[in-house]
Amino acid sequence: MWPVRRQLDSRFERLDPEAGPDWDDRLIRELYNEFGGPLLRQVRQTTGNDLQWAEDVVQETLLRAWRNAAKLTWERSLLWAWLLTVSRRIVIDGRRRRGVRPREVEPPEADSIAVPDDADKTLAAIVVADALRGLSADHREVIEQTYLRDRTVNEAAVILGIPPGTVKSRLYYALRSLRGVLKERGVAS
Repeated sequence: MWPVRRQLDSRFERLDPEAGPDWDDRLIRELYNEFGGPLLRQVRQTTGNDLQWAEDVVQETLLRAWRNAAKLTWERSLLWAWLLTVSRRIVIDGRRRRGVRPREVEPPEADSIAVPDDADKTLAAIVVADALRGLSADHREVIEQTYLRDRTVNEAAVILGIPPGTVKSRLYYALRSLRGVLKERGVAS
């Protein structure tokens, strides 16, 4: 195993992997004590002040330092530069992943989900049908032929046996009457 050297406050401390079973714990603790706070402040800036994401990035960065302990140069400035580079790359990877996946949201409660059931359309059809009964037979026939059967004015004129101008006139007055009936019932404005 490689002995690992680390410079703290201008003095070197030896962290030797063969020194005992608690070497891993001591190393990760030293990394957090020395670099955890400053790295978190730096990473929060790059994550848009997202504390949870920044904490995850710091944890992953220090974990990678611990995994690569035998390969790292333990001079403080070089180690700090390495940690900043690794954390920046983790943030960039995270942004790329977030850009590809849809944003995660909490599922809504089951009773707050609107279920389309066409009740509004059915209710509107009932109200309009009831309002149509209040119109004269001539007006009802013109609305039925043009709106409900989707025919042109000329087609409705041929079916009803009246001139197209009469269809237009009756349609105008029928719609005006229908609007009045619906206003009385509080449905139209």
